[in-house]
Amino acid sequence: MTTPALLPLSGRRIPTLSPGASSFPHHRATLRLSEKFILLLILSAFITLCFGAFFFLPDNSKHNLQSISLHFKNSPPLPPPPQLLFMYSPFKSKLTSCFFLASYREEEESLRDKIRADHERALQEAKEKLRKSREELQAEIQTEKNKVMEDLKKKDPGPKPLPPVPMPKVVSVSDGEPPEPDVKEKRDKIREMMKHAWDSYRQYGWGHNELKPLAKKGHSTNIFGNSQLGATIVDALDTLYIMGLHEEFKDGQEWVEQNLDFGVNAEVSVFEVNIRFIGGLLAAYYLSGQEVFKLKAVQLAEKLLPAFNTPTGIPWAMVNLKSGVGRNWGWASAGSSILAEFGTLHMEFVHLTYLTGNPAYYQKVMHIRKLLAKMDRPNGLYPNYLNPRTGRWGQHHTSVGGLGDSFYEYLLKAWLMSDKTDTEARKTYDDAIEAIERHLIRKSNGGLTFIGEWKNGHLERKMGHLACFAGGMFALGADGSPDDKAGHYLQLGAEIAHTCHESYDRTVLKLGPEAFKFDSGLEAVAVRQNEKYYILRPEVIETYWYMWRFTHDPKYRQWGWEAAQAIDKYCRVSGGFSGVKDVYSSNPTYDDVQQSFFLAETLKYLYLLFSSDDLMPLESWVFNTEAHPLPVLHLGNITLPGSEPAQR
Repeated sequence: MTTPALLPLSGRRIPTLSPGASSFPHHRATLRLSEKFILLLILSAFITLCFGAFFFLPDNSKHNLQSISLHFKNSPPLPPPPQLLFMYSPFKSKLTSCFFLASYREEEESLRDKIRADHERALQEAKEKLRKSREELQAEIQTEKNKVMEDLKKKDPGPKPLPPVPMPKVVSVSDGEPPEPDVKEKRDKIREMMKHAWDSYRQYGWGHNELKPLAKKGHSTNIFGNSQLGATIVDALDTLYIMGLHEEFKDGQEWVEQNLDFGVNAEVSVFEVNIRFIGGLLAAYYLSGQEVFKLKAVQLAEKLLPAFNTPTGIPWAMVNLKSGVGRNWGWASAGSSILAEFGTLHMEFVHLTYLTGNPAYYQKVMHIRKLLAKMDRPNGLYPNYLNPRTGRWGQHHTSVGGLGDSFYEYLLKAWLMSDKTDTEARKTYDDAIEAIERHLIRKSNGGLTFIGEWKNGHLERKMGHLACFAGGMFALGADGSPDDKAGHYLQLGAEIAHTCHESYDRTVLKLGPEAFKFDSGLEAVAVRQNEKYYILRPEVIETYWYMWRFTHDPKYRQWGWEAAQAIDKYCRVSGGFSGVKDVYSSNPTYDDVQQSFFLAETLKYLYLLFSSDDLMPLESWVFNTEAHPLPVLHLGNITLPGSEPAQR
């Protein structure tokens, strides 16, 4: 008989006959013997191949087979590798079982032992944790956190260093000590008030955005989202530096280096974060020269850029620092953006472009200016609301107080900060002030000059505390006014300062209300209960300081000292300073909030009021709307990236 030939291993193993096999005798007994012989040959060949495959296959193949065996019991039967596929299906399950059974039992027992050991170890660790005190557990958690942070730092070296740029000419911060002993004594008192505010925050609210001085704990508002960004620390840094409180400044710097993180899932106000954080960090950088402040300012600015992703390029009021998703305040005229918010970015963004070489910041704010220049303005006035989707004005409400104020301020200060080369900004400011003077500024029956609010075609004879900053703005912009109106605007500034002083003087506490009317025989007095509060605002004192710098009339120092004494008497508590709810009550209720701007603005302007003029000279510094000083950019023939050459 002829022997069967087997196909190679790579094919299906099917018996075939050699040529001439068709002459096999058709005898049943001979056929049965032949079948048995063939079956024995196949069985012996399989056993040989089975053991040979196991011992001579590469290690990784063995590992794969063992892995299959571990899961064999609880999984549907897996097909063996192609090398082990054989002709007869009845043999498949038997041979596979034969191959896996011994190794499976051994591996299963080993796995059970490992699980038991892991379980015992976990129980032992849990028992040990339960025996520890809360303090020990917190310390362990902190250690683990620190370890994770260190590992992350090793993996991520952080942002690349910024390109070197020439430092603007910064006038050294002098001591500014006044020659008069009585003035020096008053200045020392302001410094002591700052120390009390800072020390209280340091003790009771460190790392929180603000302080509740009566409850003696941290406080925050929705403008900072749900995060602890240390707003008071960043807002107060330059005040501490100017006052010579360098140990306190160092504490603040260390917190910024170690804890200020903008990668949080928090929805923040673009405007507030810009003026307080970016402005505060840039000012701290220019005053101290410490690079960390510049780097943090740039990190935050990058987080704000997604807010500009609107159909018009007018930014959203709020942006999520982590996701970049923006939206507007629900109460703002059908989803509009607010003039004082999207119009108060220019100073900080110009400095960001200067320091980084990134033209995006400058281009964003210049786009806003160009868009506004093309729009019609009712009576030459800028309404407070603009829809970022349609590019159309919202409700026709114009104010130099809340919602509008710092837009006009930044037009003037853009010109000043450019070393008076940004003539487009100056022209826009002059045109806006001319319309404001024509439609909003009036004299009361008692002779007080006030700035009303334009609402739907008529003037509301009410002035807000926020609008009191305008006295200082008019004085600051007097030099350079068209048609030789410098004297006129300096006088207008003095009249606004007088009116705002009257709003203070006509209260029981000698502190000004949030808003005051000029109607029905009442002048510079609040009428509504919800307008009688004082929340440590700086605008009146700000105007006193500018008027002092330009006139040196001693009454401004006198008025500033009256305000400082009233704040110290009625707002000071053991845990800091608090706003009051009714300035007409001799026994006021506290609001229990020490605002970050109290340290950034109110106390800084008071300190400067009682300092000599060589401390922060206005020829070299321009203060942003949160009183953070930024240097004038004496760029000469240098142009900012993305800008056109300046025209003088």
